[in-house]
Amino acid sequence: MNASVERVRDALAELIKAALLSDDRASLACRDAGREKLADLSGDPPAPDSVRVDGAWTLAIREAETPELAAEAGQVNLTLPRACPFTLAELLAPGLDVDRAVERIRKSASTG
Repeated sequence: MNASVERVRDALAELIKAALLSDDRASLACRDAGREKLADLSGDPPAPDSVRVDGAWTLAIREAETPELAAEAGQVNLTLPRACPFTLAELLAPGLDVDRAVERIRKSASTG
């Protein structure tokens, strides 16, 4: 996996965690981490042809849905979509609203 994919994966994983966590402080910490990672991506954007967003999304889901996090995840039982709900351009856009992005993830998921 290349560094660009890792960076996108890491940012998406924080957004996914924020969507999964029911504890407000823990969710806020993930949102803040996501903001930082997205700002880093925007400041030094990867080449569009170096990142398959859906692949980074799949890897981010695996990273976010760890057994350790499962005990804290109580927002809803989410089944996340296979396709990323964001384009790379949306993730790199200045002023991306992280709170709205987290809500978008929640709304894009099927609930169980």
